[in-house]
Amino acid sequence: MLILFIFLAELAAAILAFLFREHLTRDYFSRELKRHYQGRNNSDVFTSTWNAIMTTFDCCGVSGPEDFEESLFRLLSPNKLVPEACCQRNGYLGDVSVEQCVSGGGLAFRHNKGCYSAMVDYFETYIYTAGALAIVVLTIELFAMVFAMCLFKGIQ
Repeated sequence: MLILFIFLAELAAAILAFLFREHLTRDYFSRELKRHYQGRNNSDVFTSTWNAIMTTFDCCGVSGPEDFEESLFRLLSPNKLVPEACCQRNGYLGDVSVEQCVSGGGLAFRHNKGCYSAMVDYFETYIYTAGALAIVVLTIELFAMVFAMCLFKGIQ
């Protein structure tokens, strides 16, 4: 009976995670970015990870550059609207375009798409594959549980 409750809890958690995945993760990422992102500090793992994400996916912030308006980054760098990781890297990026990008003067020099959308677009095929795999695992668990119950009844 306990195994049945554990199975149902797993199933309910998987369904709720799937249904509310966008709302929870977008809000969580935005909140954490505002609290912990420092800018160009390579010693901080959180900041380094976000710099790598923004550079790899050609994006800025979770929902866009406006994520940095009320953030730790703006407190540490009040003269910059966005970090350098938000700047476009087409070939040689000179000092002038970096300054325009981070100061807000050159919207053409920075990425305006949010990283959450960019990452979801990239991983969308894998998300559905992972969901299908979870359904298969839950189905196997269900059959194993039914088989174990039949064996238990047969022994008694």
